[in-house]
Amino acid sequence: MLEKLKQRTRHLKAETFALYLAARDPRTPWYAKLLVAGIVAYAFSPIDLIPDFVPVLGYLDDLILIPLGIALAIKLVPHSVLSECRARAQETIKNGKPVSRVAGAVIIAIWLLLAALCIVWGYEAFMAQP
Repeated sequence: MLEKLKQRTRHLKAETFALYLAARDPRTPWYAKLLVAGIVAYAFSPIDLIPDFVPVLGYLDDLILIPLGIALAIKLVPHSVLSECRARAQETIKNGKPVSRVAGAVIIAIWLLLAALCIVWGYEAFMAQP
């Protein structure tokens, strides 16, 4: 059972990378590119918006949201483009893992923005009282 889960995870990673390649293809519609870019950036990011140490919710995005997003994106990308990108993704994965530093930077920026907003909110709520 564990081996089957690992195989499924590898398949999802390969599909995510194929979608990344499809988003860069000019034959892919703009709305599919937008959705795919968001999903791929989040999936390849080393940092989650909901950290994994948060009970239940931490793994919710990894187990439900990312696979649902991938399934929707697969439906939006033209079949011919997706099949070419799957072949390119398999070749690239055999040669080494892809890394997305830009996606990591975006997620870090979101976290910093949320932290700044919390600090401002906390200051206004507790320090600015007469």
